[in-house]
Amino acid sequence: MDWINLIIAGLLEAVWASTIAYTDGFTKPVPSLITIASIAASLILLAQALKTIPVGTGYAVWTGIGVVGTAIVGSVFLGESRDLPRFICISLILLGIIGLRFTSSK
Repeated sequence: MDWINLIIAGLLEAVWASTIAYTDGFTKPVPSLITIASIAASLILLAQALKTIPVGTGYAVWTGIGVVGTAIVGSVFLGESRDLPRFICISLILLGIIGLRFTSSK
């Protein structure tokens, strides 16, 4: 269950990282509420996951999922670069996340 919490926390990190630009400095209520709620939920789930997952592994996986998710959102929805070298690098991050999952002692 802790790994599920960690994955959801990482996905929520991608949500807040993708929506924060729409807050206009937290002056727009709806994007601001989505951003704040996803930050809070992400941190709560991360904290729950870190009860049994080592902090170094948990933090690396959490941020890695956030990075990959945000990069994908940026490429698909925000017109950011879709070039091959970028996706190769994103794939390497994803490979690292998978590697941490299967080499973690807990």
